[in-house]
Amino acid sequence: MGSPRMTLQTQLVLRALLEEPAKQRYGLELCALAGLPSGTIYPILARLEQAGWTESTWEDPAVHEEAGRPRRRFYRITEDGAERARLALARAYRARKKPLPGWAAAHPVGDGEVS
Repeated sequence: MGSPRMTLQTQLVLRALLEEPAKQRYGLELCALAGLPSGTIYPILARLEQAGWTESTWEDPAVHEEAGRPRRRFYRITEDGAERARLALARAYRARKKPLPGWAAAHPVGDGEVS
């Protein structure tokens, strides 16, 4: 089990999964919660599952056939994944709180001047 890259998008997906860790959520539901498109969500979910942070199951075929919609794949964060995710999110938060390097701290004041 490795650790997935902690991109901003990965952090958003983890936060969505951690809202209710025991609840199974399907991909488009996670898209709405994280505010990300499906093309971003599904690769992240695959990496999280490969790392052992999440697990997935397919919906019973009878349920989606009765509802007249495509079959859903449900994702849930594992107990170990939840613990690792909380630690990784805390590290990512602390890393953002570090002061900016000198070249990044300078910002335009107006009329092209730099403070």
